Amino acid sequence: MNIIIPMAGLGKRLRPHTLTTPKPLLPIAGKPIVHRLVEDIAKVCPEKIDNIGFIVHPGFGKHVEESLKAIAKEVGATGKIYYQEQAMGISHALLFAKELFRGKVIVAFADTLFRAEFKLDTNQDGIIWVQRVEEPSQFGVVRVNENGEIVDLVEKPSEFVSDLAIIGIYFFKDGQALANEMQYLIDNNIKDKGEFQFTSALQNFSKKGAKLVPGLVAEWLDCGNKDVTVQTNQRYLEFIKDQNLISKKIKLINALIIPPCFVGDGVIIENSVVGPYVSVGENSRIVDCRIKNSIIQKEATLRNAMLDNSMLGNFTIFEGSVQDLSLGDFNSITQH
Repeated sequence: MNIIIPMAGLGKRLRPHTLTTPKPLLPIAGKPIVHRLVEDIAKVCPEKIDNIGFIVHPGFGKHVEESLKAIAKEVGATGKIYYQEQAMGISHALLFAKELFRGKVIVAFADTLFRAEFKLDTNQDGIIWVQRVEEPSQFGVVRVNENGEIVDLVEKPSEFVSDLAIIGIYFFKDGQALANEMQYLIDNNIKDKGEFQFTSALQNFSKKGAKLVPGLVAEWLDCGNKDVTVQTNQRYLEFIKDQNLISKKIKLINALIIPPCFVGDGVIIENSVVGPYVSVGENSRIVDCRIKNSIIQKEATLRNAMLDNSMLGNFTIFEGSVQDLSLGDFNSITQH
């Protein structure tokens, strides 16, 4: 079993946080999004994961690549790095990892997390993971027949087709057959909206006899922008609240932590109340603050702040009072 994760996008909807850190490496409850994704897939996967291919932009750098290889190693897999410089569609991106499209394959987009209560049925030809949504017109959806098989994929339908939204995780028993369909698009320059679309390859894959079925997840957690990323952090902290999330290597001075929270090593909290639903990265300092439902990354310094629904980057300094804040890495703001 191989996993392939395309993550070369620049994450523009999450700027300024993605100006210095690739979106899949932003933290959720103390771990990078892509780390959480790999762990969650491993939990539902009944077979050994051999390789995890990360398709990245060359500008991400060696430190990021080594971090990704370490994530793969944690689940007993070998991490492999592939480069995509120009965005030309998901089919185009995935083919950079063409060597991994052999046997059973999972394709997973790196900005989506999930909660599932099933074990992956690897006897199926293909599984598209979905969640029921109230507003299907905002999503790509699948239409199923009376036998529970997927018969169509529709992008943002203007009229009701289905309420089963595609979350961006897929399983294929024959990875090579799917790779052939993606390569066919490239070889024949078949584009939709200027790109080599993954949906086009899936439709051809299905027309040639592969049966695709939906895999219904219990919850789909998006990380597409600041607000939903903070919300995902909240949900994740709730999921794992029984784990030991607060480091013993922190200093509390007249301070209170209201769980669930993640607090990393070396954090100092003084004259403050932190929580619930706050993640604080290592070596950050919080003084005279009230913070809830927020993500504070590593080496940040906060004073006299009242934060909610906020996200602060690495090495930030903020002094003042605000209710909703999005502050990127290495920024310093003082309010008088």
